[in-house]
Amino acid sequence: MIAPGAIADILGIQDEVRTVADLDGAVSRGLSKQSVVRVVSRIALNEKGARALRDQVVPSATWKRTKGRLSVHVSERAERLARVMAAAEYTWDDADRARIWMNAPHSELGGRTPLAAATTELGARTVETVLDKLFYGLPV
Repeated sequence: MIAPGAIADILGIQDEVRTVADLDGAVSRGLSKQSVVRVVSRIALNEKGARALRDQVVPSATWKRTKGRLSVHVSERAERLARVMAAAEYTWDDADRARIWMNAPHSELGGRTPLAAATTELGARTVETVLDKLFYGLPV
């Protein structure tokens, strides 16, 4: 399991989070728009990709209307992406290599990129399984 602090760091809420319960509380209260900006910037290869990913996490109309905290649903999407990215960074031990891996098609994911697979909870779990196999040197 990836440390909650690593996920919180990607979301920019590391001062609030020490445990999984703290992370759950932050997501339940709703993350800030800045958290979404941080996670998509960390994953996307360029500005255009970051904007497209942000629009997947938070529809642009909702993005423009939101002044305070994001909904729990949107916050969960952002946390899921941050969790998968934290796992990739842990596995590759390098943020740039993790970013490249997240954006490259993978045969274990049916030719989809880990980023595309991680748009659902089950897909994110599958990506985490692939990362575990890579980390422990199992064939993938």
